[in-house]
Amino acid sequence: MERVVEILKEILEIPSPTGYTREVLAHIERKLNAAGIRTYYTNKGALIAGNHPEPKLVVAGHVDTLGAMVKGILPDGHLSFTRVGGLLLPTFEGEYCTIITRSGKKYRGTLLLRNPSVHVNREAGKKERKEENMYIRLDELVEKKEGTEKLGIRPGDFIAFDPKFEYVNGFVKAHFLDDKASVAVMIDLMLDLGAETLERLPVAFFFSPYEEVGHGGSAGYPPTTEELLVVDMGVVGEGVYGKETAVSIAAKDSSGPYDYEMTTRLIELAEERGIPHVVDVFPYYGSDGSAALRAGWDFRVALIGPGVHASHGMERTHVKGLLATKELMRAYIEEKSRI
Repeated sequence: MERVVEILKEILEIPSPTGYTREVLAHIERKLNAAGIRTYYTNKGALIAGNHPEPKLVVAGHVDTLGAMVKGILPDGHLSFTRVGGLLLPTFEGEYCTIITRSGKKYRGTLLLRNPSVHVNREAGKKERKEENMYIRLDELVEKKEGTEKLGIRPGDFIAFDPKFEYVNGFVKAHFLDDKASVAVMIDLMLDLGAETLERLPVAFFFSPYEEVGHGGSAGYPPTTEELLVVDMGVVGEGVYGKETAVSIAAKDSSGPYDYEMTTRLIELAEERGIPHVVDVFPYYGSDGSAALRAGWDFRVALIGPGVHASHGMERTHVKGLLATKELMRAYIEEKSRI
């Protein structure tokens, strides 16, 4: 198994729905510090890594994932919920999850349609999958609301779904490849470059904790930043050109075009070095770069990322796409560092 896939598996297994990212960030921090790469946190909770004192280029990916939060306790002791981010409920129906209380206790459960048995509910297959029609079945011997309250479960507790990682024939299948696939690539490249090289390269790596709710990239960048290279999933599906075995270079998404010169140079580098790539337009997509530009940051922004199929559902990418993303990122960092 490629190291990048091993890293991806590690971080996928650490729950990190938006708002509860401290454990995965601490894991990344330990891994990088052990390799001599310095890190620090922004006030908002993003992790910044790199050894150059005045980075001009920042590479950004987000560690937060889709998830849910306890909305209330039902009369029978099970849980109503609210989504965190754009969770695709039909895809997550039947998935196992962990409820994480504010005191640190963890309980298991399953996301289900209310009254899910076809033997008593003839409309089970027709019911719309939405929050009001679904619930979290708690794996505890509870029959009333009071029993669940005694467990310490309260509204506002996070719900993290199992990633269901599988690696087969070079394909990585899992929930939350958006954007942990890109984060794994960033970590793998930093380990390749090493602490001494990162002393010379004016680059920093930004691990965002709030992208899935739209404001992760809005603040916290080093003041010397001139360019932001966002690494987020490339879209694969009808109407776009993305491939799981290639890196996508986004010319535009729903927030508008990305920087012309940066995007053009990324395309040229991919062509010059024979890196499998596509240039694409994403119709229903925003990124930490979009948030940074809306916040008024005065730097240029471009977006690349490995092609991911079935985004926000049971996602899949390929190790070739991960490595293509890594090589394009390396090429751009090295070129910008020579200028």
